[in-house]
Amino acid sequence: MVTVVGVRFKKAGKIYYFDPDEIQICKNQNVIVETARGIEFGEVVVGPKEVSEEDIIAPLKKVIRIVTEEDEIKHRENKEKEQEAFETCLNKIKCHELEMKLIDVEYTFDNNKVIFYFTADGRVDFRELVKDLAAIFKTRIELRQIGVRDEAKMIGGIGPCGKSLCCASWLGDFEPVSIKMAKDQSLSLNPAKISGICGRLFCCLKYEHNLYQHILDKLPGVGSIVKTIDGEGVVVDTNVLLEQIKVKIRLPDKSEDIKLYFLHEVTKIKENKKNQEDEIPKDLAEELKALEKI
Repeated sequence: MVTVVGVRFKKAGKIYYFDPDEIQICKNQNVIVETARGIEFGEVVVGPKEVSEEDIIAPLKKVIRIVTEEDEIKHRENKEKEQEAFETCLNKIKCHELEMKLIDVEYTFDNNKVIFYFTADGRVDFRELVKDLAAIFKTRIELRQIGVRDEAKMIGGIGPCGKSLCCASWLGDFEPVSIKMAKDQSLSLNPAKISGICGRLFCCLKYEHNLYQHILDKLPGVGSIVKTIDGEGVVVDTNVLLEQIKVKIRLPDKSEDIKLYFLHEVTKIKENKKNQEDEIPKDLAEELKALEKI
C-alpha cells in the first residue's frame, strides 16, 4: 500500500495522486507540486489515504510544499496575466485570420509555459501565431485543441435542468454516453431534447443507466409471451422504474383485456427482445450517432 493525497488543479478537474513525502497535509489545503508540465499550484481534495500500488502510476511525484503567502500572491498574479494573455492571443488570431475559437489560457505556476486552449472545426496551421506569442511572452507556448465537451467544462453554464453544468461544477472525467442509454430510459430520441449545450448527449444519461439496465435484463420485452394468474398473454408495454408490465390477455369468451402486473407476478414463456437500434429510422440514427462523439 502507498500513502497518497489527491490534488486537483481546476474546479471539477481530474484528481491526480501525489506522494505527501511526510508533510502533514490536510484536505482543502493548497499545495505546490511537480507535474509533467512543470511546477503547479493545486488544491488537496482527497486527504492522505492508503491505496494499492496498482491504482497509481509509478513513479509517484512528491508534494513540494504547502502553499505559502508568497505562493498565493504569485498564483493571483498568474490569474491576472492569464486574462491579459487571452486578450493578446485574441488579437493575434484576428491578425492571422485563423478559423479558431480561443477558450481559455493557463500559466503554469513557475511561468515556464503558457497554454492556450481553443476549438476549431478542423486542423489549424498556427505556426506563425506561436512565433508571435513566444516573442511577446518570452516563454514556452502551447496551443491545445480541445473538443466541445471540454469547452463547456471550461466556460460553464446552466443546463436545461436549471442547475450549473455537471462537467463544470463537479464531474471530474467524461464517460462515454450512448443513444442506447436514452432508449433504455424511454426518453425522446429528439436530439434537441437529449443533448446539452455542448451539442453532445447529456452526461447525466449515464448516472442511472446501470439501474435501468439491471431492471431491463429482468423485464420481458414488448411482444414477449408471459404467464399470469389470469392466463397467458402478450406484453404490450413496460414501466422500468415501477417494474410493471401491461399484458394483453385473451379471455375465455375470446375477448381481449389489458391488465397491469408487477414483474414478480408473471413468468416469461417466450422472450422477444427487439434490436433497439433497428427501431430507429436510419436518418435519425445517423444524426443521433453524431451526438455520441466526444
